[in-house]
Amino acid sequence: MQLLDRDIHLARALIIDANPTARSVLAGQLRDLGVQQVRQMSRVQDARTVLEEAPHDIVLCEMNFEGAAMSGQDLLDELRREQLLPYSTAFILVTGDASYAQVQEAAEATVDGFLVKPCSGLALAERLTEVRRRKRTLKAIYEAIQARELLRAAALAEQRFVARDSYWSFAAQLAAELWLRTDQPQRALKIYQTLIETRPTAWARVGVARVYLATGDLPAARRLLDELVMQSPEYADAHDLLACVAVEQGDFAAALTAFRQAANLTPGCLLRMQHLGALAFYQGQKDEAVQQLERTLALGRRSKLFDLGCLLLLGLLKFDLRDARGLVTVTEQVLALSEADPASTRLRRVRRMLGGLSAVLKQRPDDALGVARELAAEVMAPDFDLEAAALTISLWARLRSGEVPLKEFDTLLRAAGLRFAVSKAAIEMLVAATDDQAPAIETLRNCAAVINNIAEQAMSRSAAGQAAQAVEMLLDQGEHTRNARLLEMAGAVTRRHAEQLADAAALQARVTVLQEGWCAPLTHIAGVRRSARAPGGVVLRT
Repeated sequence: MQLLDRDIHLARALIIDANPTARSVLAGQLRDLGVQQVRQMSRVQDARTVLEEAPHDIVLCEMNFEGAAMSGQDLLDELRREQLLPYSTAFILVTGDASYAQVQEAAEATVDGFLVKPCSGLALAERLTEVRRRKRTLKAIYEAIQARELLRAAALAEQRFVARDSYWSFAAQLAAELWLRTDQPQRALKIYQTLIETRPTAWARVGVARVYLATGDLPAARRLLDELVMQSPEYADAHDLLACVAVEQGDFAAALTAFRQAANLTPGCLLRMQHLGALAFYQGQKDEAVQQLERTLALGRRSKLFDLGCLLLLGLLKFDLRDARGLVTVTEQVLALSEADPASTRLRRVRRMLGGLSAVLKQRPDDALGVARELAAEVMAPDFDLEAAALTISLWARLRSGEVPLKEFDTLLRAAGLRFAVSKAAIEMLVAATDDQAPAIETLRNCAAVINNIAEQAMSRSAAGQAAQAVEMLLDQGEHTRNARLLEMAGAVTRRHAEQLADAAALQARVTVLQEGWCAPLTHIAGVRRSARAPGGVVLRT
């Protein structure tokens, strides 16, 4: 058989199929096409780790693995969602049962190709040729992305979409994603709406919801997604994004329900598994939390998608179950991670918290209180984030009754509450960390009310033409509490009224200094990652 191209002998291929005969046939066909480096794997979980660690040019993956939680589609979605599959990789799903729905789902997920067993060498060659042709056609767009020229890449992709050139549908997805990434959501919205007029696909409607989320219109995003999951209940990304929106709104109960649906649809998805376990913990569903987090640990501890927060929450759950041996096991795994990354402040705090919990179980109250005080002393430190506040409150809430200096605990709660009352979601996360202690919950909610009152007073002054007083108030209170919401509001008011402020430059300089010190973005809320690609988005592979 003729070689695909002159460089095909340099390609690295991976075949993932539980059937050794099927693997052998595909490997032979690839070698006939000139691919010399062919690796075979039988388990999808092992393949995920291999693909995370090293790039491959060609991946042929079975669609369904009998008895396995993760399908080939799940593997593809997760790798692309978390930016772990480079553009150069041609990912082709192979199956013996290709219904129209499956093929359509694969096409909308931007899988590179779909082959039905038994497939001939000619069919494989045609599919790979088409994949490589598409990559060549869109090369200019991806080169711009790789050069970090996202505006140029967006313009090129949109131009192809408008002209209805080859691969215009995929170019439209890229263009919309790029406009979102470059803070131009209205341009993305226009593309999604045009696509919906042509054919109202679920992924395009999720795109509209992402625009609403990007512009801060959470109610509109929630309404659209509630409607979409009713109409397309099998579309996991819709449930996933609905859960993320609910988390942002502080509605953890709805988020938990949505993550359950997403996880049930994609039971092998490691990230959704982690998110489900975390939300179950924060909603007090401890049995479900243990099940999901232990499963995450068993299936994905070596994965790049595995998050330390899984061990943090498992440690708290083992303590609550009075499982001393389980707590030791979790601690040992954190220690192993610490040896690999000794400079990690996050690991140090988690390790200290687990040590404090262990001291409580061993009836060493002085040691436990010492650890709790050590963590509380950092509450105003620049790198003390929302997760650190939650784990510190969790430890204090679990000290034995009668051994807790209530005044010190209240001081911690007030400091953390005032600092992290930046949204309803953040406060609800701290509330969930109190282990249902009513006085602690009341203190945290009062802190949120204080911050809301300061913000309202400042906005009233700004509306009354007293912009300078509003900015000074926000800066003074923001500096005192370290509250990022107040500091960001100070910056917004300063920019809005710059022409009316006599000392606008000085105020902006102060705003900048304080924001650089205290306005680090929240990367997690209630164990849900906020830094990864939004569900339903297109991976900008390079």
